[in-house]
Amino acid sequence: MTTPLVSSDAGALLGVYARVGPHFVAGEGSQLIAEDGTRYLDFVAGIAVNALGYNSPVFRDAVMRALEAGLVHVSNLYRTEPGERLAVELTSRAFHSGGQAFFCNSGAEANEGAFKFARKWSGKSEIVAFSGSFHGRLFASLAATDRPDYRRPFEPLLPGVQIVPLGDTEAAGRAITPERTAAVIIEPVQGEGGVRPIATDFLTFLRELCDACGAALIFDEVQCGLGRTGTLFAAERSGVVPDIYTLAKPLGGGLPMGAILVNDRVAAAMAPGDHATTFGGGPFVATVALDVLRTVAEPDFLADVRANGEWLGGRLNALASRSPRVSEARGCGLMWGLELNEVAAPIVAAARERHLLVLTAGPTVIRIVPPLNITREDLERGTAILEDLLA
Repeated sequence: MTTPLVSSDAGALLGVYARVGPHFVAGEGSQLIAEDGTRYLDFVAGIAVNALGYNSPVFRDAVMRALEAGLVHVSNLYRTEPGERLAVELTSRAFHSGGQAFFCNSGAEANEGAFKFARKWSGKSEIVAFSGSFHGRLFASLAATDRPDYRRPFEPLLPGVQIVPLGDTEAAGRAITPERTAAVIIEPVQGEGGVRPIATDFLTFLRELCDACGAALIFDEVQCGLGRTGTLFAAERSGVVPDIYTLAKPLGGGLPMGAILVNDRVAAAMAPGDHATTFGGGPFVATVALDVLRTVAEPDFLADVRANGEWLGGRLNALASRSPRVSEARGCGLMWGLELNEVAAPIVAAARERHLLVLTAGPTVIRIVPPLNITREDLERGTAILEDLLA
């Protein structure tokens, strides 16, 4: 029998999170189950990680198969089949031909590695990012993140990173130069910055400008990629293909895994010893990730995400049109934000009291990123709670 947790146990964890709510001990479908048995409808999904929800048979069967193989970790000094198969499936879907993958353990690591690869390939050093961006909390990824409060305690960060106004073609044209710019990084749908889909014409402009300047275009799809928007890659909606994709959150189905996908031009610049990781792409997590990828890439699965996303968007836009507390609904697929005319945190807390989990994306935005296989019934139930709270 498990000994119940006590409040003092939390004191052993470094206080960099303001944890709230109950102790969760189990999960099923789109619900988290607390220590006292209370079920919470989860529109957070581990911050867009648990694409298949909780206790998914796909995830469970992949884990058991990986355990039965007896290989959890062997290091990247040796070849193993799962990581190589996963690399083939990811790169073939990302670039249609060619490309290579590097596996790591998180989105921040993926972006840090992408910056290194772009510098090596281009022979230049500067990075351009955009207002509202979030790319991670390590020194280079934090330098490219537009969150002054996150950055300030740890400055100086990586030099040579510019953050320019999102959507401003003139400012981008001044910042991105043939002489200095190694890479331009952007989220096709911003997550932490307020759930903002980026206009196709701006992504197209960046693609053309990067080509002209010899800079690598990086699409950070850590949060918006792998089915979240109703296409496997969020950038598919625009038709723009980057030089580098960065992925993480849902890739391991809840296990820590990130990936950097590079086209053949960038891959050709890399040599043994240029980058490394101890744990990235190990056979256990790669086995699970391959099954997760194959599941979310199924056309019928993605069609369901699009259909549920259109339904959810319709409900949220209707809420925005009739509630003076909501100024706008933004998003696509199963990634939506409600821009409020007030601070969002009290609404998040009130939803939790009603056994619905949502989160913020900045001070005034409620973010909704449920499991991708959530039922329409659960979407209806959770949306009704939000409508009631914001009436």
